[in-house]
Amino acid sequence: MTSNQRIVVLGAGHGGKAMAAHLALMNYEVGLWNRTAENIEVIKARGGIELESSEHGPSGFGKLALVTDDIKQALEFANLVMVVVPSSAHAEIARRAAAHLKKEHIVVLNPGRTLGAIEFDRVIRKEGCGSDPLIAEAETLIYASRSDGPAQARIFSIKETVPMAALPAIRTEEVLEALHPIYPQFINGTSVLHTGLNNMGAIFHPALTLLNAGRIESTRGDFQFYIEGVTPSVARVLEVLDRERVTVASSLGIRARTALEWLKMAYDATGEDLHEAIHNQPGYYGIKAPAVLSHRYITEDVPMSLVPIASLGQQYGVSVRGIDAIIRLACIIHRTDYYRRGRTMASLGINQLSVTELTKYVMEGE
Repeated sequence: MTSNQRIVVLGAGHGGKAMAAHLALMNYEVGLWNRTAENIEVIKARGGIELESSEHGPSGFGKLALVTDDIKQALEFANLVMVVVPSSAHAEIARRAAAHLKKEHIVVLNPGRTLGAIEFDRVIRKEGCGSDPLIAEAETLIYASRSDGPAQARIFSIKETVPMAALPAIRTEEVLEALHPIYPQFINGTSVLHTGLNNMGAIFHPALTLLNAGRIESTRGDFQFYIEGVTPSVARVLEVLDRERVTVASSLGIRARTALEWLKMAYDATGEDLHEAIHNQPGYYGIKAPAVLSHRYITEDVPMSLVPIASLGQQYGVSVRGIDAIIRLACIIHRTDYYRRGRTMASLGINQLSVTELTKYVMEGE
């Protein structure tokens, strides 16, 4: 397959390098941007990235048309912009990009976590971007991948279905049309509220890390994160957090997937409760816990996933005491205020909106 479409990947971490290499191997003209020049020096010198994949996935040398730390150059290179950075960096990317974004640009956050597209849109507008680029977000990263070296990446698996939505949702089909030849796995995720509230990492990652804090610090993460870390008591906490997330979604008229439904959909893992279903997921066996508590499962997933879910709940009268307890534990352990650092209705400028108004905004852009 060949295409004249030019794509730029913003971010040269685990996901960004895998995506850039894979796109290049699909014969697209691909650019790669990273804010730190030293991190892409070897890629630039070699002219691309060596990609390996498990089983029969894409492998080979992905030749890149552009490798740069200049955001203006990166955005002038392509119309399709794939943002593949931790969601805690979305606002900074938006600030850097605002002056150089054009109406023709389609910007996709891979993934948005919760309310990512709303944050990105708000920041570029505050920075004076009047060109109205099309912003969209994926519910999850399409790859399970890692960086294997300065110019090497590995893909373990590529997801078969990834919901995605544009802001506003009436433009989602435009994004899907542009992406379909590249990633037919993307499907209509209804709205950015749907993609954000079906963010399962928000439920699994922070609580599981925090409730195993002592064990992580004493063993440097030398235990099976899901299999040994999810005891019956820990699973009960996860169930409460999940119930609160689903109830927040319901207050907005959204039928979110439960964690049990998600495990069945993603892995065909079933059980009477969350403890049993997690232990019936063969893919979780062998996954080690984080070695430290200063890990993205807290530093990213608390402010960019749990805080916005809690903020929506607090705004629309839903009890989120369980989620709030996990956020506050994270604040204590990391001696920081994740509510202040995170995405809240107030920081996103949507705290004055009723449910009807918020729905109209994400669906129609009003």
